[in-house]
Amino acid sequence: MPGTLYLIPNTLGQTEAAPGALSHIIPEHVQAVTASLDYFVAENAKTARAFLKLVAIDHPLARTLQEIEIAELNVNTPAAALAGLLAPLLAGRDAGLVSEAGVPAVADPGADLVRLAHQHGITVRPLVGPSSLLLAVMASGLNGQSFAFNGYLPTDPALRTKRLKELEQRSRNEKQTQLFIETPYRNGALLEALVASCQPGTLICVATDLSLPTESVRTMVANKWKAALAAGKAPDFHKKPTVFLLLGQ
Repeated sequence: MPGTLYLIPNTLGQTEAAPGALSHIIPEHVQAVTASLDYFVAENAKTARAFLKLVAIDHPLARTLQEIEIAELNVNTPAAALAGLLAPLLAGRDAGLVSEAGVPAVADPGADLVRLAHQHGITVRPLVGPSSLLLAVMASGLNGQSFAFNGYLPTDPALRTKRLKELEQRSRNEKQTQLFIETPYRNGALLEALVASCQPGTLICVATDLSLPTESVRTMVANKWKAALAAGKAPDFHKKPTVFLLLGQ
């Protein structure tokens, strides 16, 4: 009988290594399930080991970190390798799928493995944990009834401006919140492009370091963001994970 594939949420950047440090963001049951596994598929093995070390503070691991098997699945993993990642589950072994941060299979290459697991009749169990996208929608004040995640925007300035105008128009027509992310060191450039591309009354939210002590969520219309940037009052978001949202009015 095949094992179960558990979709295990990671933190969004938690580094505090102390008893109870994960309890505010990762439920105890999820930590217990994680600690019981000895095979993981992770976007990054080093990050996964760091997460397991945090879990182990309150929930002793079933095996030592050296004995736990961690296979990597990232954007460089060829599709032909997915079957090998599932082989232990087909042999009856439970496994955990862990993202670099947040929930796996959402803005994450793990979705391909989950789809293949379904094709092989493997039970997939999603576990509760933090999602920066949902936390951003919750805290933004924008439309939570209809929203779309658009991943990364083009890095070419002209193409990025074109895409932003398309998303703003779609948002206005459909009353739909549009979400996107950027490589953290380019956060400033993206906010400047948003302010320059959007209509003055378009709502823009910048949500940074969600669930962390340095968390910041600010929602203003584009012309107020423009004034803030001109006054040197940009968010403290350089090299920090940030979700951007807009809603055309």
